Amino acid sequence: MSSKIVSTKRKKKKEEPVEEVEQVEEEEQQPPSEEELEELAAFLEQAMGPKSSPASELRVAQLYGPIDDKMATDIISAFLILKESGKEQFMEEDKEEPTTVYHPFELIISTPGGTAVDMFSIYDVMRQTEEECEIHTYGLGRVMSAGVVLLAAGTKGKRKIGANCRVMIHSVIGGHHGAIHDLENEMEEVRWVQEQYNKALCAETDLTPRMLKKLMSRNVNVYLTAQEAVEYGIADIIV
Repeated sequence: MSSKIVSTKRKKKKEEPVEEVEQVEEEEQQPPSEEELEELAAFLEQAMGPKSSPASELRVAQLYGPIDDKMATDIISAFLILKESGKEQFMEEDKEEPTTVYHPFELIISTPGGTAVDMFSIYDVMRQTEEECEIHTYGLGRVMSAGVVLLAAGTKGKRKIGANCRVMIHSVIGGHHGAIHDLENEMEEVRWVQEQYNKALCAETDLTPRMLKKLMSRNVNVYLTAQEAVEYGIADIIV
């Protein structure tokens, strides 16, 4: 019995020619030029719109009505919020620390007056705030009694008053009853409040103590026009 010997040799695959890939040296990327950066910045600003800043926002605190403890709380809170929200920092070339600026805000006042203690609370915070941030006051309708000090306490040159606004100044009013010793004690307090009111009004206006004493010598409510308020230095601009 004969057997056939079968060849099991594998056929060699034809080797495909390997294409040589030319390695292209990557060109070093150059940083964008100033002109290209400016074009990019202009494109982004146009696409996203101008950046809002505190200077372009409506920043107003409103004092409408009698000055009492609730009004004082609301106004003082508004001062603190408006001051902080108007804070802006930027770097200057010659400085290591950022420069801080505070954008001004407006206080609109229309009030028949109120308690001296609450007025002085607002007044003290106003003076502290104005060390860094301007407060532009604006008197409308009526600004009377305790409200006059607050109108006058605005940043000088930035105090506006409506053409038909009425301003009224008068002596401190105190109503007490009880034993004579209690009345004497309360009268001392009323005198102190009157003295502080006069000092604040003279400090914030062109009124001298002598002029103020003469105005209030009749012991009646002293009404002033907008023009007279400007002449006495209670306001700066009639609008």
